[in-house]
Amino acid sequence: MESPFSLQGKTIVITGASSGIGRQCAIQCSRMGARIVAIARDQARLAEVISALEGTGHEAISLDLSNLEDIPGVVNLILLHHGKADGFIHSAGIEKTAPSKLLTPSDYETLLRVNTLSGFEMARHLCQIKHFNNGGSVVFIASITSLIARSGLAAYSTSKGALVSGARVLALEYAKRRIRVNSISPGTIKTPLMENYLSTLSAEDYRKRTDGFPLGLGEPSDIANACVYLLSDASRWVTGQNLVVDGGYTIR
Repeated sequence: MESPFSLQGKTIVITGASSGIGRQCAIQCSRMGARIVAIARDQARLAEVISALEGTGHEAISLDLSNLEDIPGVVNLILLHHGKADGFIHSAGIEKTAPSKLLTPSDYETLLRVNTLSGFEMARHLCQIKHFNNGGSVVFIASITSLIARSGLAAYSTSKGALVSGARVLALEYAKRRIRVNSISPGTIKTPLMENYLSTLSAEDYRKRTDGFPLGLGEPSDIANACVYLLSDASRWVTGQNLVVDGGYTIR
């Protein structure tokens, strides 16, 4: 019997696919049988990701998501090359750490544009009837900072909290086509960028940064596997939810 977690025959569009969580999502989804449309800015890194995928028919598209006006053309290109999509993961994101008294409106606008608005714009155009199959699934990668406060992350937390709130509204609006919309809020994940950052900390600061996770820090595959669940038929009755995957950080 076919596994309900299978993505066989599905076309999955992934932003931020050149590194970290997005890269692992592309790999895991391809292993489950999906055809991947990987979107990011860096063409060379996208090419490396495509070479790591299982199966055939994958495509890399270079796109700076801060250029919102370019999104409709990319969505039309996906339809032309692959037909209707079945799933969308918005994993692209940037971060800025600074006390709120030093943040400018421009800082908020920059993070909201990439982290939030580009995801909503991709979903708006991708989920049109001519572009997206009924019964498909949308997943926004948010953050536990949408739920808890961490000093210096006012702009970042705002952008991620908006993803969680917006996902609930989109879930309601798209339910008539049985398109599910959910978000995932990861804790600290050991991506290459995070590991580089952690390596710069003193022993005391490292302990402070990591001690709050009862199960330890997460791996990109932990989030990718959650995405596979939300994209697959196994979650056919799950929509408008924020799945917290944080090794127990927020249970305290």
